[in-house]
Amino acid sequence: MEKIVEQGLLYDFYGELLTEHQRQIYEDAVYQDMSLGEIASDYGISRQGVHDLIRRCDKILADYESKLHLVERFGSIKRKITQIQASENLPEIRRLTAEILEEL
Repeated sequence: MEKIVEQGLLYDFYGELLTEHQRQIYEDAVYQDMSLGEIASDYGISRQGVHDLIRRCDKILADYESKLHLVERFGSIKRKITQIQASENLPEIRRLTAEILEEL
């Protein structure tokens, strides 16, 4: 998975578990594509501080995923729903829906 997409998905699922300060800086870096210098200037901290905070947020979000697996489950369910939409085979549809229900 491309890094920026992975960061976005992890943030979408677990971002609310970060502090407000972490969320603001992470959003500026990932979603607003601001440079470390721009973020550092806006928040009155060093570029190294911004870099460290972004890396720490990446680790925190990855740790949540390694424990909860919500992004992994989301991807699995999304793939199965796509297969259901493409399938005209009723037994296949039943099998896939049963798998989805098991995951929930």
